Amino acid sequence: QLQLVESGGGLVQAGGSLRLSCAASGRTIYDYNMAWFRQAPGKEREFVAIISWGSDTFYSVSVSGRCTISRDNTKKTVFLQMNNLKPEDTAVYYCAADRWHSGESPDYNYWGQGTQVTVSS
Repeated sequence: QLQLVESGGGLVQAGGSLRLSCAASGRTIYDYNMAWFRQAPGKEREFVAIISWGSDTFYSVSVSGRCTISRDNTKKTVFLQMNNLKPEDTAVYYCAADRWHSGESPDYNYWGQGTQVTVSS
């Protein structure tokens, strides 16, 4: 069983930066695809970024060029560096993991509890 815990969210002004972390426990993550999703109030959960077990990365159009996903398998942690944040980035950000699924749909087997990101204008 894999447990995921997100951290690093907070309140930031537009144009600012945040670095989210997703710490895994229960087993290693070297063979897991790791992704970030977000959900704003009243909206569906949406894909943000993914890093495959082989460290290939893919981003949603809404964050491409502003976010970088990375992983440290030895520390069992995945990161999401977010720059030039906009008010529309305000959401709860979730970390997700799956050995097989690696797409933009939320069909991941493991999820964290989420961390709130609020961007003020």
